[in-house]
Amino acid sequence: MVWQQKTKAVVMLNRIVEKESVKCAQYWPTKDDREMLFKETGFSVKFLSEDVKSYYTVHLLQLGNTNSGETRTISHFHYTTWPDFGVPESPASFLNFLFKVRESGSLNPEHGPAVIHCSAGIGRSGTFSLVDTCLVLMEKGDNINIKQLLLNMRKYRMGLIQTPDQLRFSYMTIIEGAKFIKGDSSIQKRWKELSKEDVCPVFDHSTTKIMTEKYNGNRIGLEEEKLTSDRYTGLSSKMQDTLEENSESALRKRLREDRKASTAQKVQQMKQRLNETERKRKRPRLTDT
Repeated sequence: MVWQQKTKAVVMLNRIVEKESVKCAQYWPTKDDREMLFKETGFSVKFLSEDVKSYYTVHLLQLGNTNSGETRTISHFHYTTWPDFGVPESPASFLNFLFKVRESGSLNPEHGPAVIHCSAGIGRSGTFSLVDTCLVLMEKGDNINIKQLLLNMRKYRMGLIQTPDQLRFSYMTIIEGAKFIKGDSSIQKRWKELSKEDVCPVFDHSTTKIMTEKYNGNRIGLEEEKLTSDRYTGLSSKMQDTLEENSESALRKRLREDRKASTAQKVQQMKQRLNETERKRKRPRLTDT
């Protein structure tokens, strides 16, 4: 597909293993393997270079046709910290990644369509596609209706954007991206600073950790980040209350189940005694002859 469509970029938004489940095959070579050969299709993929950032990695790969000998360079943009059914850390980090893809020239019209994928191909991929499409239309000066645009996109890919958080994040990111389109040239630099892409990457990005630290995995926006600490405290209290309620609910449920089991056992014993009594009553009496 990549060869046929003359694709220049592959945007990967999931990790290979998530929640102890394999979500994707390792379809590109690492710097240790250097090359992968796909004999069935007649293609090879060579590792050229990689640029590892705190939350994404850019691989430069060479796709080769083993039959014709022709080769093409493919950019592989891998977002490594976006949790399944969740959202990125902030609009700034997402937009910094998106503009990194754009600046590579891989999305230019002279190239084929980019391949964008996650695990199911609708949640994270849908969020990326909706935000990018809206910003492109805004750059062209078109009026956009985000809701209607998403409904139109769903005609071609059912179920795009899976959760309310992903939809909410899309709106926030489009609003943030619009500032750049309206002429705020300094904001792209701020996105890069806020994304902390040059910090040493941390590979333990569990969904639970992100959810508890970032309020649904998402900062509210560049102007509202100072308000989030109070919200984190409130969220933590709510989570604790929920845990306590769940514990009490589980205890009540277990007691109900114990009572039901005890009652069922007593009923069974009563039935056995009644049956035994009935058998004794119907047993024929022996008479002297």
